[in-house]
Amino acid sequence: MVTGRPATRRYTLAISALVGLVVLLLLASLGTGPVRLPPLTVLDALIGGGSDVHQIIVREIRLPRAILALAIGGILGLSGAALQGLLRNPLASPSLFGAPQSAAFGAVLMISLGLADVRSWALPVAGISMAFASVFVLLAIAGRNAGLLLLILAGLAISSLAGAATALVMNLSPNPFAALEIAFWLLGSLEDRSFRHVELAMPFILAGAAILMSQRSAFRALSLGEETAQSLGVHVSRLRLLVILGVALGVGGAVAVAGSIGFIGLVAPHLMRPIVGHDPARLLVPSALTGAALLLAADIAVRIIPSTTDIKVGVLTSIIGVPFFLYLIMRERRTLGGGIA
Repeated sequence: MVTGRPATRRYTLAISALVGLVVLLLLASLGTGPVRLPPLTVLDALIGGGSDVHQIIVREIRLPRAILALAIGGILGLSGAALQGLLRNPLASPSLFGAPQSAAFGAVLMISLGLADVRSWALPVAGISMAFASVFVLLAIAGRNAGLLLLILAGLAISSLAGAATALVMNLSPNPFAALEIAFWLLGSLEDRSFRHVELAMPFILAGAAILMSQRSAFRALSLGEETAQSLGVHVSRLRLLVILGVALGVGGAVAVAGSIGFIGLVAPHLMRPIVGHDPARLLVPSALTGAALLLAADIAVRIIPSTTDIKVGVLTSIIGVPFFLYLIMRERRTLGGGIA
């Protein structure tokens, strides 16, 4: 664990650079689309200047999408760092544990049963409930001191079960057009999102982020081992429940409005760890900012990549995230001397 003035200075510089990067990507996101707008025009439209057309494009069409990319990327990065701190495992992330897939199953079930539409508050509630259940079941199955292999297998089993249940619900759907629309939604996208979607997701994402950030001191103590953390006054069982609740709130709210977007939570902490160090408490904010930057960049990329049909942002993050995940497994294998258990 790196401490002292150099580490503090490096941490402050990293936070400043990440905030600057996120602001630049936010402006780029607002300016990217069928009608490309320069940054000054975007800024002018944001404060109510410029033409009415530019104001409508920036403030009503692209701003909700950019806000969701910022918030969802942030909570995914924060959730990944929190889970890695809780489990003291560098491969922990919401997507590998089946939380987004389970949240998607809950949301799809509500839609298919006709209990809620895509703009209903019941959708994030169902997603959060299933995400909470999935992470809780995973920790119950794997146990407190689970090895890497056991965590991956348990996460794979829960993810596969949630995916199969979602496919079954879609298969039994009486309306094939609704099933097709749900299938595209599950790929993960921020296209055509409005301020109604922002209103649906933000309360849950902010609540989840607040819970996870409130436990940052406990993560630092936990990095010294459970017994040491308990001797320092950390209630480990309560910490585990709070982290599960925070991750479920954030991921469930995100999935309810954007579908399943994976691997942001896995990649973001790993990008920041060599820069800000291995202190789990210091890793939370940089991981959240990195997650926001990654999803904003991915959402810009899907709009500028030439293609005949729209590329879903969840597909792009998976294409980038899976090779990164395989690289991490290989690195862990070398670290453990050839075995991954």
